Amino acid sequence: MKLYAMSLGAGLLVGIIYSLLNVRSPAPPLVALVGLLGILLGEQVIPVGKQLLHGMAFNTACEQTRATEHVLGQLPGRNEQAPADKQESA
Repeated sequence: MKLYAMSLGAGLLVGIIYSLLNVRSPAPPLVALVGLLGILLGEQVIPVGKQLLHGMAFNTACEQTRATEHVLGQLPGRNEQAPADKQESA
């Protein structure tokens, strides 16, 4: 969560500087961001759909294909553990 707060703070600071300089933000319009979300979701339709056709529940299908992680990125507080073979060799 700290990363998100820092990102928001940095964005606010840049926004204030842009306002003081009377510069328009180069951020993409909302319609472009919605399109990017559509791309992320669309990439998961086939893998999750295949799992659903094999009789899996939707939540299980999303976990199996790691669809949630792909769309949302790693969420705060969800530290992924290293595989056992890497832990042993370290």
